[in-house]
Amino acid sequence: MNMDEKTQIELEAAAFRHLVGFLQEKTEVQNIDLMNLAGFCRNCLSKWYLAAAEERGIELDLEEVREMIYGMPYAEWKDKYQKEATQGQLDAFAESHK
Repeated sequence: MNMDEKTQIELEAAAFRHLVGFLQEKTEVQNIDLMNLAGFCRNCLSKWYLAAAEERGIELDLEEVREMIYGMPYAEWKDKYQKEATQGQLDAFAESHK
């Protein structure tokens, strides 16, 4: 593949924005399900974004970044969409994080 770095970064950014938009729309997908299936969740994306900013000397607040990822304040998202994890979800999480 022959692609310049600027184009690669633009494509990666577009894919990331699409992923974030998808996760904002799919509110029925719980973070624990994402963790169990993929090993990351919306909170992980928030923390990775924050770490990337910090590496570049950009000061952001975790709650500010979570709002970018969730599309609303984190507490509001939790109140509206987060469900209590089932025992099966908790067991799967424990098994996948041994």
